[in-house]
Amino acid sequence: MKKVRCAIYTRKSTEEGLEQDFNSLDAQKEACLSYINSQKHEGWVYVDKEYNDGGFSGGNMDRPAFQELLKDIKENKIDIVVVYKVDRLTRSIMDFAKIIEIFDSNNASFVSITQHFNTTTSMGRLTLNILLSFAQFEREVTGERIRDKFEASRKKGLWLTGNAPFGYLIDKHHVLQPIPEQVEILNYIFETYLKLKSVMKLRRFLIEKKILNGFKRNFSKGGLYNMLQSKVYLGKIVYKDKLYEGLHEAIVDEELFNKVQEQLRQSAYESKYKINVKHPSLLSGILYNEKDFKMTTTSSSSKTKKYRYYHIESKELAKKGKINKISAGEIEEFTKAKLKEFIENIINNKTFETIFIKQKIEVQNDILEKIKNIKIDNVLILKSIPKIQLKLDEIIIHYDLAAIFNYLTGLNFEAESTQNYIYEEVYDAKVSTIKQMKNKIILANKRRYNEKLIQAIVKSFWYNDLGAQGKMTAEIRNGSCKKVKNLRFLPKDLIEDILNGVQDPELNINRLIKQGEKTML
Repeated sequence: MKKVRCAIYTRKSTEEGLEQDFNSLDAQKEACLSYINSQKHEGWVYVDKEYNDGGFSGGNMDRPAFQELLKDIKENKIDIVVVYKVDRLTRSIMDFAKIIEIFDSNNASFVSITQHFNTTTSMGRLTLNILLSFAQFEREVTGERIRDKFEASRKKGLWLTGNAPFGYLIDKHHVLQPIPEQVEILNYIFETYLKLKSVMKLRRFLIEKKILNGFKRNFSKGGLYNMLQSKVYLGKIVYKDKLYEGLHEAIVDEELFNKVQEQLRQSAYESKYKINVKHPSLLSGILYNEKDFKMTTTSSSSKTKKYRYYHIESKELAKKGKINKISAGEIEEFTKAKLKEFIENIINNKTFETIFIKQKIEVQNDILEKIKNIKIDNVLILKSIPKIQLKLDEIIIHYDLAAIFNYLTGLNFEAESTQNYIYEEVYDAKVSTIKQMKNKIILANKRRYNEKLIQAIVKSFWYNDLGAQGKMTAEIRNGSCKKVKNLRFLPKDLIEDILNGVQDPELNINRLIKQGEKTML
């Protein structure tokens, strides 16, 4: 018959009486040993090793003899642990579940001799599962009670846990009380952030000014973010995304607080879309040419100036359409102007009406007021325009009406519309693709008449007409007049652009003459 190795574990919470010749631990061991002897017919044998914890609580597992017992179980030295009562093993139901898991994973069992609790039998395991189910139920009910207690306290406006936020202290009734000197610093921090528009810059500024937090240390980046977003400063208590009126006094003006939230959201989106740089590429990722190829950013520099462009990568350029380059400033200004125009006319847009008319009258009035004072910032462009497509004779801008609505009704950039409201607006704009002008795109609706360029073109025709009549003078044949004479042979499209005022805004007389010289080669 296979031997079943049995260990006896005994425990007493206090050391009282342990000095006696026959104490509580001895009594537990004697009873357990008698039970093991009664099971000899099942192959049970006693492991002659003491596992006695005298003076240790059963509320935790931090007991020397018990840890030695677990170690021997994991080393496969024990098959069954015999105890006088289950509470000798542990008084914690949560620890009990952990102990059973250790026993099961090492093919060990335990027996309580006074409670007929034996996990070596199917009935014993059923009893165990029932016990653990009730333990799980008890833990969940306890958790719910704790959560309900916390929520009830928050509803009353109390501050129960954690340190008081900067600017307050907690009184004996768990109500936040303002600290005047910290309130002054707090408002100074809010106002300074609006000027600097960067939490990192704000942190460096506070360190430089030696302004410290409530623990007399420098403010951390995360701490400043939490502070600037905390509605506790408006006299509110937040618990699990629910907002309750606090018993404490608001110490930051609501208008100032809302301006800070707006700036935080804008900074977050500028960071996300990498537009908060010295030369932001605002339309990167949403600008496409006439063959639907995405245009990426590039730049070139002179000694005094940096030029930004959106372009198509040069690989197999011929297959990617005629439009492959545009001045960044030109298309960005065009987009901002058209978006402002679109929003100002938005109430007349029947597509937008489906969203607008469902709102309360006060919300509609608020939207109308915001439209009157609308400022086109980078965040609004990124959220409201998913795509811009350049065509040879038109520019198409796609507007997300739901995103514009969310912006106007509270600058809630994360709000999602249940319906997709994408509206396409087509603008009549001539796009020039003259090869000699390096495929730069010129927006036809922005006329910039350059008198020097126009006069140079007119002179070139006049000089050539004089030559045809045989009236060309020596002065005209030589010097700068000779260079201007060649402008007559520039591409027809370029000459028309100059006369119509839609030429490249960076085109000057010197570049035009060089272009004329290249044409004559």
